[in-house]
Amino acid sequence: MESTNNEFENEGVLNPGCITDAEGKTHLLYRAVKKGNYSSIGYCQIDGDKILSRMDHPLLKSEFSYESHGMEDPRIIKIEDEYYLFYTAYDGKNVYTAYASGPDVFNLKKQGIISPEITYEEALELIPKFYLSEKYMQYGKHYEQVISSDILLWEKDTFLFPKKIDGKFVLFVRIMPGIQMMTFESFDQLTVDFWKDFIRNLGDHILMEPKYWFENRKIGPGAPPIETEDGWIFIYHAVETSMIGNIYRAGAALLDKTNPRKVIARLPNPLFEPEDGWEKSGEVSNVVFPTGTQLKGNDLYIYYGAADSKIGVKKVNLKELLAELKKYPEN
Repeated sequence: MESTNNEFENEGVLNPGCITDAEGKTHLLYRAVKKGNYSSIGYCQIDGDKILSRMDHPLLKSEFSYESHGMEDPRIIKIEDEYYLFYTAYDGKNVYTAYASGPDVFNLKKQGIISPEITYEEALELIPKFYLSEKYMQYGKHYEQVISSDILLWEKDTFLFPKKIDGKFVLFVRIMPGIQMMTFESFDQLTVDFWKDFIRNLGDHILMEPKYWFENRKIGPGAPPIETEDGWIFIYHAVETSMIGNIYRAGAALLDKTNPRKVIARLPNPLFEPEDGWEKSGEVSNVVFPTGTQLKGNDLYIYYGAADSKIGVKKVNLKELLAELKKYPEN
């Protein structure tokens, strides 16, 4: 998928969320960028690698000050009878995780910010320094120096696990450079104090950290996991710092079926990486950024942003992916 002449997406389309409803219709909600780098959420209906229909206007657009510069990188899941859309809200300086919910993708009501509105300076005072990687501190200092001394904690790529565990919501969190998980009973709990306690005990919540050569810079949640008999397939993004700059690739892991906080297998090499020209060159070079999936029989379609300019899709056989993952169990 590419940009169009429609004003809301005339600069680029990327990083789509994807969900199939009870009627079998698959909805793709994507970041649509207009000139000036202002984003909204576009919509199309898809089937595998085919676009069946596409809106010529945003499904959702900025309304509040915290998203005045745009709504980015949507991920969507359904729990029980409710759809939850998570997105990055950007005000031109700070980024926030915000969400909307509703009975279907066309009736989503914005619920506001859920990420911690605390500065990196505050967060760095809370992060346990003695048993975490130094990179957690380095990222905080980097954002303070490069953007602003009062920049808020950069907490992106957040969305819910597709099922409640022990009656609680499970939230994927990305405080760089790793991936963490948070549990809570109600969104009302996600106060500043709740987040501060989470950060104080960050080491207890880590799901995955950079481990392999292609993720030496950082990793982050990609698409909501897919349930199988063997566990939950989790597609994530990984960033390598290389001589030609940062390279974004897709990784794959397998989470325990009953306890998704446990990683039972993880590929030591990328699932896929930038290869074609339109993946290597764009607004940001050398980027494949997986954010949504559709399962059709044994075919897993993975939708991703390419070079921050276009949307691509890859297909992998689910059984073959599971067989490959099982070759690399985690200790």
